[in-house]
Amino acid sequence: MSKAKKGSFFERVKNYLTSVWRELKKVTWPTKSELTNYTLLVIAMVLVIATFIGLADILFNFIFFKLL
Repeated sequence: MSKAKKGSFFERVKNYLTSVWRELKKVTWPTKSELTNYTLLVIAMVLVIATFIGLADILFNFIFFKLL
């Protein structure tokens, strides 16, 4: 499989990084308050799900060992 190369390795790396930089400039970044709200939401959801899984584990262990 021959591939048509456009320039040297370093030119291709430079072109790639330039393209990445151009795309990053197009990104709409969240504001500080949005970022804080999203972070708190993620932490709260992790705690809720961890609590649910922990309680389910305790319940299933209790039921399992009562049946044995």
